[in-house]
Amino acid sequence: MEFSKNEIIRLLADEQNQADLFKQADAVRKQYVGDEVHLRGLIEFSNICRNNCMYCGIRCGNANAVRYRMSEEELIDTARKAAEMGFKTIVMQSGEDMWFTCERMCRIVEIIKKFDVAITLSVGERSYEDYKAWYDAGADRYLIRIETTDKDLYHRLDPNMTWQKRHECLLSLKEIGYELGSGIMVGLPGQTIESIAQDLLYLKDIKVDMAGIGPFIPHPQTPLKDEFGGTLDLARRTMAVMRLLMPDINIPATTAMESLHPMGRIWALQSGANVVMPNVTEGEYRKLYELYPGKICVDDTPLHCKTCIGAKIMSIGRVIGSGYGGHAGVLPHLPK
Repeated sequence: MEFSKNEIIRLLADEQNQADLFKQADAVRKQYVGDEVHLRGLIEFSNICRNNCMYCGIRCGNANAVRYRMSEEELIDTARKAAEMGFKTIVMQSGEDMWFTCERMCRIVEIIKKFDVAITLSVGERSYEDYKAWYDAGADRYLIRIETTDKDLYHRLDPNMTWQKRHECLLSLKEIGYELGSGIMVGLPGQTIESIAQDLLYLKDIKVDMAGIGPFIPHPQTPLKDEFGGTLDLARRTMAVMRLLMPDINIPATTAMESLHPMGRIWALQSGANVVMPNVTEGEYRKLYELYPGKICVDDTPLHCKTCIGAKIMSIGRVIGSGYGGHAGVLPHLPK
């Protein structure tokens, strides 16, 4: 659907009629992507990060964070177990941990690809050559959030990083052939409804295949610890408008939404979302990958998480997808 920026602003600001917006987004979701909910097995394999983003609990400046890094063998074994549980997509996410060199990630991707899964990487800003090598090794999708298109806000919150570099990474990934995932954070200090509207138009303009909306949740070990967080309602309205703007993309019901309310992910699935990413990370690592406080399911096992969210999905009349869940039916590609 086509909306002007002013129309988007009106929808985002309209709390009184948000139930109608959610209903419309859910109908568009059903029309364009159906009732399947695609499950992605999420592996959080390192909380070491070279960046110092003001909102993030694993920022390099957080001296209280207990750091960890999976070995190659641990990461591959975790992915193997997830594939055996039935996941058809594995999402490998970490801080920007440069121990995972281009060559090391190529080895990991090549082995995990043999488990008959689609592979999503989310490891931040790297060179075009790294992205291309990982794609050639078998990675199918890449997730890197733009966070905000307000460049001044971006530079205040992401010191020593540039918005332009992030933008260029997104363009490079699209050019290489990845299914492109991005997204924004809603409720950041100094963020306006107008800039959120611009964010949505940006995601449409760069033709993302997947986009996630995460409410800002202040972390006590960051400079933004005393700020107000984003609201679940605004995050849902933003997600719903995104579904109307880009009717056939994949939209996750983000874990952060459930951190704000026990029904957060279910409500998201009823407001336009069609993807859930259960955590398949094992043991203490689940607690230590703390981007924001109040993270759910930190004491659960991967199997319990998958079973629990599966039951919730079916309780609202939806079905669990059995395929790879690519945008518009795109299948995983073969390594070169």
